Amino acid sequence: MTAQQIRPGPLQDVTAEAGFAAHPPRMGFFTDTSVCIGCKACEVACKEWNLIPDDGFNLLGMSFDNTGQLGANSWRHVAFIEQQRPVRREPVDGTELRWLMASDVCKHCTHAGCLDVCPTGALFRTEFGTVVVQQDICNGCGYCVSACPFGVIERREEDGRAWKCTMCYDRLHDGLEPACAKACPTDSIQFGPLDELRERAADRVDQLRSSGVPEARLYGEDPGDGVGGDGAFFLLLDEPEVYGLPPDPVAPTRDLARIYGFAAAAAGALLAAAVSVFAGGRRR
Repeated sequence: MTAQQIRPGPLQDVTAEAGFAAHPPRMGFFTDTSVCIGCKACEVACKEWNLIPDDGFNLLGMSFDNTGQLGANSWRHVAFIEQQRPVRREPVDGTELRWLMASDVCKHCTHAGCLDVCPTGALFRTEFGTVVVQQDICNGCGYCVSACPFGVIERREEDGRAWKCTMCYDRLHDGLEPACAKACPTDSIQFGPLDELRERAADRVDQLRSSGVPEARLYGEDPGDGVGGDGAFFLLLDEPEVYGLPPDPVAPTRDLARIYGFAAAAAGALLAAAVSVFAGGRRR
């Protein structure tokens, strides 16, 4: 199956739905893990620009991964996965070692559960289609933490407020790309209009598969998935679980409208039944 055969359809216009009548194209990240070298320039640039506190320098055993996962103080996380793979070579079969490296980030989902459950309006959809937390409004309730199917958002211990990637919202206002993409030396992290990135990503999958990398696949680009497609999606060289990504993420609030509809219908039926019983009693 070629990438052309699995090209996703159009994404939902979340920016217009957020109330922006005229808006720029939805912006996003395409992270091509096939060219990530694990240099961590993205992590450093993100921390430097956004003034994010350090989160310790524990090497997690013998791994080069000192951050471990995304969190309040890690808005970019470079994963290091070491794999032993069987190799068929004449005259002797054997194994080879390969490294998979990937820079993870908030997905800025189309169906953003964090945005749906925030009671104060601290989380909002920007004119670029991204999802941002306003720390001066966040009350630290933590609802957004449990609503994120990717485990991205975390409350900072020092103040209890929620923090995550903003896709450098302040830089976008000045026509600049996010700090992580700017710093990436291999263009593993690509930033731009999301529709253009999705086309570019599909072409890249075709290129890799035709050059002998059949396991190349896209993750998070499909508007039919459980979060309606991601604003930050990835080209992977193995199953999502290998990279610590959920295989079938679902926003817990995705079906709220349908659930509320059922609840309203049930309430209406109960009310009608109560009125009928009351009216019948009056007649007797």
